[in-house]
Amino acid sequence: MIAIGLEGSANKLGVGIIYHPERNKNSSKPAPPAQILSNIRHTYVSPPGEGFLPKDTALHHRAHVTDLVRRCLKEAKLTIDDVNCVCYTKGPGMGAPLQSVAIAARTLSLLWDKPLVGVNHCIGHIEMGREITGATNPVVLYVSGGNTQVIAYSTQRYRIFGETLDIAVGNCLDRFARTLNISNDPAPGYNIEQLAKSGKVLLDLPYAVKGMDCSFSGILARVDEYAAQMYAGKLVDPTTGAPITPEDLCFSLQETVFSMLVEITERAMAHVGSNQVLIVGGVGCNERVQEMMGIMARSRGGSVYATDERFCIDNGIMIAHAGLLAHATGFETELKDSTCTQRFRTDDVFIAWRDD
Repeated sequence: MIAIGLEGSANKLGVGIIYHPERNKNSSKPAPPAQILSNIRHTYVSPPGEGFLPKDTALHHRAHVTDLVRRCLKEAKLTIDDVNCVCYTKGPGMGAPLQSVAIAARTLSLLWDKPLVGVNHCIGHIEMGREITGATNPVVLYVSGGNTQVIAYSTQRYRIFGETLDIAVGNCLDRFARTLNISNDPAPGYNIEQLAKSGKVLLDLPYAVKGMDCSFSGILARVDEYAAQMYAGKLVDPTTGAPITPEDLCFSLQETVFSMLVEITERAMAHVGSNQVLIVGGVGCNERVQEMMGIMARSRGGSVYATDERFCIDNGIMIAHAGLLAHATGFETELKDSTCTQRFRTDDVFIAWRDD
């Protein structure tokens, strides 16, 4: 089975093609791994100090989707006849970019006479992470620009144990990058991470863990206040009297929000009795959150699984993979239902391909 996947829920437009070898249900051997035939991404980058508007992002996706599909097929050395189904991100995400990709997928489905499969963006991240890392039944920390959730699998659903109560952790980092007016290329969160590596001073910021949930808007407001004081020359290290730098602010922000995420993830591990953590989503590429999570997991005799930027950051191959898993169980999205939605909960999806 071969699927092409289209992802465009935010500013990344991704197209990928994946091949699933035939799985012998009567065999006790592990299923053969999926093969990634192509995985291409094109990012809409807004000017420094600005976010990406839905209308501009949608224009970007519409302008590049045809070229990416052609390049994917060429790189995979396939023709249209080789493709078994067309998968696309149904949600969650930004409305206008989602619509652009849904229309493109619907068009390909009609032109090629191939089944259409709508995929939950979050499930795509989880299943791609499991496939790449080999994690069997981990607690999942899903952290990105639009989502922050702690998840564990049970009885054919991915259950949400904790999540953000306001903005996502990635959105918090991205918005502070705008405050500092740093570049959005290749990504604002990545540039925050690089600055944080040179930070020396840990400033006091709100630590907002509420049960199993987190809140990031208050932390962002406080660090924005610090930035204003810094630019006015009124913020100094309380110990040495040295001026506080942007690097110090980035370091303080990361240490605080990542500590919160480690705490709620550890609590979920204790609850479900798991010793594995799988980090997925764009923020999952951050080396510091991986390091902090690793310290916690090793103290519990466990381990951390994560992928690199090819699979952490939004991509088409994760949509193709999750879509093909669903399609193999007989699932298809009818043309009349081939819409998209900005709100599509992770635990809304019935995981028919898992029965463990």
